[in-house]
Amino acid sequence: MVAAVAASSVQRDLVSPRGIRSSRPPPAVLRRSSSLRFEPWSSSRDGMFQGGRLVAGSPRGMPSKGHLGTSGSTKMTLSFKKAVNWWEKGLQPNMKEIESAEDLAYSLLNAGDQLVVVDFFSPGCGGCRALHPKICQIAELNPDVLFLQINYEQHKSMCYSLHVHVLPFFRFYRGAQGRLCSFSCTNATIKKFKDALSKHITDRCSLGPARGLEEEELLALAANKDLTFDYPKKPVLFPKEIAEIAPTTLPVPLLTRETENKTLAMAAR
Repeated sequence: MVAAVAASSVQRDLVSPRGIRSSRPPPAVLRRSSSLRFEPWSSSRDGMFQGGRLVAGSPRGMPSKGHLGTSGSTKMTLSFKKAVNWWEKGLQPNMKEIESAEDLAYSLLNAGDQLVVVDFFSPGCGGCRALHPKICQIAELNPDVLFLQINYEQHKSMCYSLHVHVLPFFRFYRGAQGRLCSFSCTNATIKKFKDALSKHITDRCSLGPARGLEEEELLALAANKDLTFDYPKKPVLFPKEIAEIAPTTLPVPLLTRETENKTLAMAAR
């Protein structure tokens, strides 16, 4: 009995005042949900209802949940450009960072007669950071000069063997002359660097192969247990060993007949 009354009530609600059946469900049947909305088909001039339809979904103008794009969840990928270290900015083609003791030794030996400037720096050194842009400008203006950079923090043990304890520090090398000068300068004393460059930059031809590092520096690097540098020590000969190696008899010079006659005449007197 109660079910029949409820069914008749629902049927009355589905019929409009003009006898047109509507698809709008009764208020009791609708669940409270933001995903359901009613869109009327039309209405008369006096505001009478003409029917409509029930649409499931989010309100107009609002994206439905789970449909923001192609996937159910929106993923945002943020990419950040890797920051460039200050000692990597402004580098020129004639500037090279040294990776090991072997790299330093062979770079100097393969430079030939080219002037080589070895630049010792540290990432935490304020003076090195302030001086770096000017060194890059000087390298750009002097493409024939080779600039070798050594990071003190990465090669601290090697710098100890080379007796480098003050930063920024520079050493100049060239051909068979080997090491030309060593000094420390800052941004305020950059004139010291420019004077050394103008003094040793003149073209010259070395009489012999490039010397590179001093022998005492090479031995110090080879004796450093933190490095893998191998330098064979040249044997030092003492006077006794030199006498043993020297020939026991001296070659007798060949005398011509004229020289022999003169010798006999001098002996007769």
